[in-house]
Amino acid sequence: MMNRRRLGRLGWQIGEIGYGTWGIGGGEGGWTGNEDAQSLAALHLAVDQGVNFLDTAWIYGRGHSEVLCGRLLAERPGERIYVATKIPPADRCWPSTRASRLADVFPPDHIRDYTERSRRNLNVDRIDLMQFHVWEDAWADDPAWQDTMADLKARGLIDGIGISINRWEPWNAMAALRTGLIDTVQVIYNIFDQAPEDELFPLCRALDVGVIARVPFDEGTLTGTLTLDSRWPEGDWRNSYFVPENLAASVARADRLKPLVPAGETMPGMALRFILANPDVHTVIPGMRSPAHVRANTAVADGRGLPPDLLAALRDHRWDREPTEWSQ
Repeated sequence: MMNRRRLGRLGWQIGEIGYGTWGIGGGEGGWTGNEDAQSLAALHLAVDQGVNFLDTAWIYGRGHSEVLCGRLLAERPGERIYVATKIPPADRCWPSTRASRLADVFPPDHIRDYTERSRRNLNVDRIDLMQFHVWEDAWADDPAWQDTMADLKARGLIDGIGISINRWEPWNAMAALRTGLIDTVQVIYNIFDQAPEDELFPLCRALDVGVIARVPFDEGTLTGTLTLDSRWPEGDWRNSYFVPENLAASVARADRLKPLVPAGETMPGMALRFILANPDVHTVIPGMRSPAHVRANTAVADGRGLPPDLLAALRDHRWDREPTEWSQ
């Protein structure tokens, strides 16, 4: 059985490996190459392997990923599977910026509308964890979102409240956490992106806020499979992320990591074990679009960590980056 960890003050015992479902959503702005029958097979295998936490969002296929998660729930009655989803920004801007206004991004009617859409897609009465898909800490004390989320909780429509923190901005939720209203944060954390350790994780620990680590493979870099010639089908999101300047730097850094992969281990396995070595992380949510991905990723939740000298060596590969036009 997969090792489990307590998701902060929510108290849920969830598998160390969760399921990131962006890749199975497809659609505009998503990942290509997904097929529903394979996606559902992968979801079922993941549950068989001990996965009990799914992370989705309305924008992943404009509800399609949520529908697939809902089908899984319907086909696994009696099994406790936690599902987290996300409210898309009303202005459809990922990420938000310092100029973004809460009234334009998460007005109360929009929050309520997408809560209802997600409930219908998931076919549930109550959403386990509803997250804001972008965030600006300038909004932290605004009663507009606070009162709306409190009302949704009071009506039994949602249980926990979370924030998915903008890429490379782990500082951009600290004020929200201090309100005491946020139960979880979802943040990019991996061998390259170690900045959450500086301030975010200590605050989460102090406040008993759950930590969901996303983008464990740096959108594919830490699988070790990218080359300078990597290209994807038209419409695949990765084409807009791995622009030449990012692709070249990413491949170079991944190549420097390859000699560190232990015998009998893979680079993705090493990447996941690095994240799970940190007890401040409660689950990590790799994207898994096939049963093969599920088998490889869930095998890491076996309690076998990395040697201390390897962990120390991996820390030298920290890569602090600033958001730019291609890093949405």
